[in-house]
Amino acid sequence: MDGAGASSESGSAASSLKSMENGCSGKDDGCPKQVSPLRGGGSRNTSPLGCVRSRNTSPSRQKVVKTKPRGLDEETASTFGKAIHPDVQMEDNIWAMLPEDLLNEILARVPPFMIFRLRCVCKRWNTILQDRSFLKFHSQVPSHGPCLLTFWKNSQTPQCSVFSLPLKTWYRIPFTFLPQWAFWLVGSSAGLVCFSGLDGLSFKTLVCNPLTQTWRTLPSMHYNQQRQLIMVVDKKDRSFKIIATSDIYGDNKSLPTEVYDSKLNSWSIHQIMPAVNLCSSKMAYCDSRLYLETLSPLGLMMYRLDTGYWEHIPAKFPRSLLDGYLVAGTRKRLFLVGRIGLYSTLQSMRIWELDHTKFIWVEISRMPPKYFRSLLRLSAERFECSGQDNLICFTSWNQGKGLLYDVDKKAWSWIAGCALQSYNSQVCFYEPRFDASIY
Repeated sequence: MDGAGASSESGSAASSLKSMENGCSGKDDGCPKQVSPLRGGGSRNTSPLGCVRSRNTSPSRQKVVKTKPRGLDEETASTFGKAIHPDVQMEDNIWAMLPEDLLNEILARVPPFMIFRLRCVCKRWNTILQDRSFLKFHSQVPSHGPCLLTFWKNSQTPQCSVFSLPLKTWYRIPFTFLPQWAFWLVGSSAGLVCFSGLDGLSFKTLVCNPLTQTWRTLPSMHYNQQRQLIMVVDKKDRSFKIIATSDIYGDNKSLPTEVYDSKLNSWSIHQIMPAVNLCSSKMAYCDSRLYLETLSPLGLMMYRLDTGYWEHIPAKFPRSLLDGYLVAGTRKRLFLVGRIGLYSTLQSMRIWELDHTKFIWVEISRMPPKYFRSLLRLSAERFECSGQDNLICFTSWNQGKGLLYDVDKKAWSWIAGCALQSYNSQVCFYEPRFDASIY
């Protein structure tokens, strides 16, 4: 994942964040500048009279140098070597006569964050987000690609920045449309983002689409207590479910598992999780199953969404594991990410994958020492971890850095201009979609 970005200095990171206005960046880094090296050890004669050694730099005589950007295939790289002709003009009368269906299909393939720029072209494009034909084409187009959503509060005002991995650019999304609750980020799935929080003394859950600025509050649960939540979206069925796992509260009674179904707009009660002590509040959902780490019984608790029952998986954790995070991969892949070692000089970050047949954790990768020392300088420093599509993101609040690991390519890369604004920032993977419905 070299395309995810490289490490940048604090000055450039700050300027990158300042340029995010109205949901788009101020610069376009698509074409890198080529600097010709000086030869002969002497200065070049730039005087108009010194034409003996001066080069002809006219566009007609200028040589086009073809370079292959890193990480691109041959077909994509060939397009970067083509000469650009700035004198080619678009015929307004031709583009104005395009059929509406063809125009919607073209706009549906534009990256979602660029649509906000195009809305300023005319009144017709300004209302494109309410056009059913456009949303139909948009739903049939493949995903723009993985993004990282960073959420935090600045003076009790919700703030949100999204980093597009394909475009390598940060975008600021206004979040003032949400109510003034004391809420926190639950997660994201298929274009929807889920929050939970307290409205006074009442525990509430809401779902929103940041691109369309739409949101709604879900009905109260049967046991309306503060719960561990996770959201799952079914793209084919155009519906979503939210799972509230069991929790322990004041009177030492377990809360039953509850599942919200957007089609029914109600919560249903299911089995109480047979676990006494949870190891971590982090959950992972993959292959229609929800996984949690537990100490009693030792291993994993698995919740099957189709049956509504819990099962125990006796998968023992690796020795000297300090803190572990469950991360869902593609298909049935389930990863465990955590630090190993008791002392700061002996610590390392490792990644394991669950063997579903033998119920053991198999180590698949280790974070290189240079990345580990830069990400976590102190042995007790806090870090967070999230994943999607075999991509794992590491974030350190004290250092304000983000690191990305591609499991398939076995590649580590820094996230350029990481927008970790404060210690209480929350990060999750996010798929921007206009057609994601909150109902």
